[in-house]
Amino acid sequence: MSKKVVFITGTNSGFGYLTAKGAAERGYTVYAAMRNTTTKNAEKAQELSGIDNIKVVDLDVTNSEQVKSVLEGVIRDEGRLDVLVNNAGYFGGGLAETYTEQDLENMFDVNLKGPWRTIKSALPQMRNQGDGLIINISSSLGRFSAPFMTVYNSTKFALEGLTEGLHYEVKSLGVDAVIVQPGAFPTEIFHKVATGSDQDVNAGYGEIANVPEQVNQGMGQLFESLKPNPQMVPDAIFSLIDTPKGKRPLRTVVDVATGNFVESANANVKEDYNNFLTAFGMAEMLN
Repeated sequence: MSKKVVFITGTNSGFGYLTAKGAAERGYTVYAAMRNTTTKNAEKAQELSGIDNIKVVDLDVTNSEQVKSVLEGVIRDEGRLDVLVNNAGYFGGGLAETYTEQDLENMFDVNLKGPWRTIKSALPQMRNQGDGLIINISSSLGRFSAPFMTVYNSTKFALEGLTEGLHYEVKSLGVDAVIVQPGAFPTEIFHKVATGSDQDVNAGYGEIANVPEQVNQGMGQLFESLKPNPQMVPDAIFSLIDTPKGKRPLRTVVDVATGNFVESANANVKEDYNNFLTAFGMAEMLN
């Protein structure tokens, strides 16, 4: 069999960048997607383009036509698509009430609709192959919603819901749809945190409005004490790729700070969720 074709979004930084490099080192044919390949991200695009097995493609996951065109081009050129890693996204902090409707729309457009656009374009090929893997990068905050990250958390809750249902719909067709739940890691995502546009709201919250800054300080202390290595996330992705089809877990936690907490919740919910599917006549979906 020819080497796997892997498509990764958000490769200009963080987990996406590390995953693209690691996948190329493993001999996969890698399509590294990012925005602004000739402007803001030109240096990173040039770097990745210089690595064997990597082809950089310019992609804005909020542009439906572009997503469709780019993925159709990959499938046309390679004749297949084995792995889709939906990593593109951005973080948001601050009081939830400061977010306007447009702020909310912007974040959901990238963090939820973006993955759906790539999935929608990739699934027909994967179904025709009878083989494929979709990995959606969620967060520990896709299981529990922490204060002052509320809107961001909601996008990850939605992504988890999308992936969980899809996981069972496509499994019998030879396609695995799974979730990776990273905790906090020192990547570029924390250098460009979005906040709500309606900052006048902060005045009505008194001292509570200062808590987000305290959270940022606490996160810095966590990074200093635990020194979480971002490479853990790509390694979890590669482990999922290596796991036989149909044997991959729905959720994989990568979180040195609160991972046990999230893993316990995942296990407890899975048991009751299996009972739920059985009660509604869908027990065969669990096989």
